[in-house]
Amino acid sequence: MYKVKEMNMNGKQAILLVEDDEIDIRSVQRSFGELRVTNPLVVTHNGEEALEYLKNEKNKLPGLILLDLRMPRMNGQEFLEVIKKDDKLKIIPVVVLTTSKEDEDKIDSFNLGVAGYMMKPVNYKDFVEVIRTIKMYWTLSESP
Repeated sequence: MYKVKEMNMNGKQAILLVEDDEIDIRSVQRSFGELRVTNPLVVTHNGEEALEYLKNEKNKLPGLILLDLRMPRMNGQEFLEVIKKDDKLKIIPVVVLTTSKEDEDKIDSFNLGVAGYMMKPVNYKDFVEVIRTIKMYWTLSESP
């Protein structure tokens, strides 16, 4: 089941994290705190849970999805294929945050309309820099 980690519910759009690794989830949460990202963070552990959250009419759509590719039940590529066919969901920007260095994964992800593809570093300090880059881009980016 998905859960909302409320960083600060000050009217900002949520960020949906689709990630099965608890260490990576904690790294994102810690990075958000360190970088003062005040958007609520919704955590789902696979594509099926993420779709359940997105299709629940009680939930507002997130402003950004951070997506791992390697997950059980429904992986990131399968998740992308579903949401990019849905007129309501396809407008949500997706940034892949993964350990996969496979060129095929990068090509498939961009062909499915991702806004970015970021490698998850092993080192926490480098992980924070990746999250800082994502934060800076989305802070400066204009959305429709």
